[in-house]
Amino acid sequence: MAERRVIFFDVGNTLLFPNRARMLAPIPSNRHPTLEQWQALERRTKAEFDQEMQSGRVDHSFWWIFHTYLVAELNESADGLVQELVRNTQNSANWDQILPGTREALDRIRHKYRTAVISNADGKIENILSRSGIADCCESITDSGIVGYEKPRREIFEAALNAMNASPDESLYVGDVYSVDYLGARNAGMQAILFDVAGAYRGKPEPRVESLQEFEEWLD
Repeated sequence: MAERRVIFFDVGNTLLFPNRARMLAPIPSNRHPTLEQWQALERRTKAEFDQEMQSGRVDHSFWWIFHTYLVAELNESADGLVQELVRNTQNSANWDQILPGTREALDRIRHKYRTAVISNADGKIENILSRSGIADCCESITDSGIVGYEKPRREIFEAALNAMNASPDESLYVGDVYSVDYLGARNAGMQAILFDVAGAYRGKPEPRVESLQEFEEWLD
């Protein structure tokens, strides 16, 4: 295996996190789930979605499954609500929550490795990374809304590798969904690790971390 030189990061649930208040604006604020409830739904959705992806039968998007469960748990009327919540979630402007220490961790990592981003987004993820103060930590930003392919398609990983003039075997991808990020990167010939803040993959054999600090320790 070639020496690792390039690290590609996912954005959602890796570098930036949901602005849940804005995403859930159609639901009364006193009905919003806690972070713990949100992450429990995330774990449940990832288990179901990964299974569907690996079986080759994907009836709904990840966020459609997630919000269908959410609306059912809240006993809200689902008429049009799930679709509205999915639309809010797919708006990159609603992914603007950054954990303390993210910028500092990225600065340390990019002193040792070249760093870049690959994101399934709406063509505007660079704007959100800029507003969050971390766009300059990335040598390139590959947005599915611009390149026309979404993870786990091999083409989006190849576009990102070409932008960095990097080979797959010297590159590592960091993302939060096994079937989309981990398998997508591995199928493109890259190394991969799961960024698992919600703990969806605890006990699984694949390499995983739950924070950027833990990721730095893993790299060392």
